[in-house]
Amino acid sequence: MAAANGPRIAVALDGAGWHPAAWREPDARPGELLTAGYWADLVREAEAGKLDFVTFEDSLALQTEQYLDRPGERTDIVQGRLDAVLIAARVAPLTSRIGLVPTAVVTHTEPFHLSKAIATLDYVSTGRAGVRVQVAGRPADNRHFGRREFGEFRLEDSTTPDVESPLSELFDEAADYVEVLRRLWDSWEDDAEIRDVATGRFVDREKLHYIDFEGRWFKVKGPSITPRPPQGQPLVTALAHAAVPYRLAARSADVVYVTPFDRTQAGEIVTAVRDEQDRAGRAGETLHVFGDVVVFLDETEQAAADRKARLDELSGAEYTSDAHVFTGTPAGLADLLLDWQAAGLSGFRLRPGAVPHDLTAITRGLVPELQARGAFRTEYEADTLRGLLGLAKPANRYATA
Repeated sequence: MAAANGPRIAVALDGAGWHPAAWREPDARPGELLTAGYWADLVREAEAGKLDFVTFEDSLALQTEQYLDRPGERTDIVQGRLDAVLIAARVAPLTSRIGLVPTAVVTHTEPFHLSKAIATLDYVSTGRAGVRVQVAGRPADNRHFGRREFGEFRLEDSTTPDVESPLSELFDEAADYVEVLRRLWDSWEDDAEIRDVATGRFVDREKLHYIDFEGRWFKVKGPSITPRPPQGQPLVTALAHAAVPYRLAARSADVVYVTPFDRTQAGEIVTAVRDEQDRAGRAGETLHVFGDVVVFLDETEQAAADRKARLDELSGAEYTSDAHVFTGTPAGLADLLLDWQAAGLSGFRLRPGAVPHDLTAITRGLVPELQARGAFRTEYEADTLRGLLGLAKPANRYATA
């Protein structure tokens, strides 16, 4: 059963863990990172802990830790990955309740392709699919395609949503991209497929709809070639660090991941997101705000700190992150999550520092701690990802009353 007052918990999976030296841990499985079994094991562990969903990282460029402008120069970190959407599709039949949310880069790619991929994932998982939309505008990303170049891609522009810049344009394009996704998912009504052998009618063509989307970046006729997904609208999520991506999430997402470093900042970010949600005309809709936290967990605070220090030494530098880095015990992490939840966050996306150690510390340490406090579910209470997050299946925008 669900805990009415506790936070929702997701886990972000990325290779051997979020620390660049995690692959060198004795219990790591670096030789299996490109196998289906590895990812299935991680997701089944997360499902055993009754977590809401897992996300799978992806990108257009090689992983480079903080060396974003020098791709490929480091040889001591995990480089190379599998496609996140395909991982999720492979894992889906091996799980039954946990949500599956792959990352998809929406720059350089077509919304028609992603719409049917995520719709397919929703069918394969029987209603547990989502997507994390991500933009990409760096030269290394552009060179994979050779079709587009952007102006200077400056992260500082993310704080000025009312000033036009290459970065703000990328996020505006992403908002249109998500709008096309959502319209394509609605382009088939739920009962469009008749499948009547006696009459020879498989589909009611009157219940397939052109979306006729025309904008600055996309002109899409529709309809989709994949019937409406089981959830109607699979979950749309986005990571946001500042005003410009907050605006994207407020316009387009069901869940936004944010990166506060303390309780006060968590409250300030929630206020900023809600303000953008009001401006987008979505004040009455549910938009979950999840705090991202990188976690290194052990039985004692000292053991967690020592393990991270050992990983830092292997890496040659102290590990830092865009998100808060927590080192301590599961009980200490539970204290932090409940404290930050009181600032307005509805959930958390935890990034395990090293896998499997920190993943199992979440599922077998943090989860029982929260359950003992009446702050986390003991059983899954819904069969779909939207259901787990308290989101109803949306009405189809094209269906006639």
